[in-house]
Amino acid sequence: MTEQTHQRQAEVRALARLAGDELGGAVDGIASVHRAIAGRVFAAVRFGVGPAAAPVEVVHDAIADGVYRIVSGTAVAAGRLAERTADLPGAEVPSRTVFGAGFLGALQGLIGDNLEDARPILAGPMTLRADGDPVPPEQIGNYVAQPSRRVVVFLHGLVETEHAWRLGGRTTYAEGLEQDLGYSTLQIRYNSGLHISENARQLSELLERLVEHWPVEVEQLSLVGHSMGGLIARGACFDASESGRAWVRKVRHLVCLGSPHLGAPLEQLVHYASAALVRVPETRPFGRLLRRRSAGIRDLRQGSLVDEDWRGSDTDALARRAIREVPLLPGADHYFVTACITRHPLGRIIGDGLVLTPSAAGRNRARRIGFDDSNGLHIPAANHFTLLNHHAVYEGLLKWLSTDPATADEAAK
Repeated sequence: MTEQTHQRQAEVRALARLAGDELGGAVDGIASVHRAIAGRVFAAVRFGVGPAAAPVEVVHDAIADGVYRIVSGTAVAAGRLAERTADLPGAEVPSRTVFGAGFLGALQGLIGDNLEDARPILAGPMTLRADGDPVPPEQIGNYVAQPSRRVVVFLHGLVETEHAWRLGGRTTYAEGLEQDLGYSTLQIRYNSGLHISENARQLSELLERLVEHWPVEVEQLSLVGHSMGGLIARGACFDASESGRAWVRKVRHLVCLGSPHLGAPLEQLVHYASAALVRVPETRPFGRLLRRRSAGIRDLRQGSLVDEDWRGSDTDALARRAIREVPLLPGADHYFVTACITRHPLGRIIGDGLVLTPSAAGRNRARRIGFDDSNGLHIPAANHFTLLNHHAVYEGLLKWLSTDPATADEAAK
């Protein structure tokens, strides 16, 4: 049995088992809502007719519980049966196809921290990718026609994969930079459901191996991150600086495209909504469902980049946590791109649909990340995902990444 065949079987079976378990869990949640509503109804009936309602309630509960138990058990059993029969000869490895990778990327973004423990085959470590296949950093140079001394690493965002940069089917930023500047570009895929600080450490370790084994000496390393990817890039640079890793001294540019440096309003809303929903029996299952969201999503509440922001704390507590402000990397130029769906004043409260302009720019009344305002670019009438492939963003990248590395070296001295 080949390595790819084994991986295909493991991934398909794990997905089948997960589907059965999740469907069974959904049925249990519906049953909880049913019981809560029925309980209130029968309480009202008892208030009106007295003890005569008790036998009816007992029969109702027995029938309802039995039905839900059968449906839930059947769903779980169906998943386990599919797990045993899901070996499809000749099929591709899901994680190495565009559709399969996209599905797994979304799944990881939602519950990736849970998958890391329960079904690691569906989580996977951070990897460099070439045409969808994972490649060790020691070998990635063999997949590049003419390795350059200037390397650009792209990091996707939450629930995405490296395929997201192909939005609209147009030439990607990576393809353009290779053609126009002759740089080598690399794509990274990671489990976006893990804590940002955990992914930052993985990125730091991966880039250390990459720089050490690149076919030619790396002269300039540039990091480009969309959304969460920008936060991970910042976190990796900070982690590497703190631990004295050599690769970080090669970083000349760090570009953040729609990254929520000060937090994302949607995660903040879900945080408070889940707290309210769990207080009421009828909505408690929905609150618990929202609280299943991954550690990576939770870190977007305030843009947390280090372990101390979350370790040992109650992630469901409503009190606002103090987070550590991580400085920008000395000796590197930092750039940011913001977007807004509409030019209407309403745009101030909806931003690009997921991230507000002040957060992407790293400054508001209470916090300031330290970006130079002149190093920012705003894209009007665009949404969060437009930034993955937009001509104005590419023009900015061409300008920013073509600066002389000597400028950054002098600044660092």
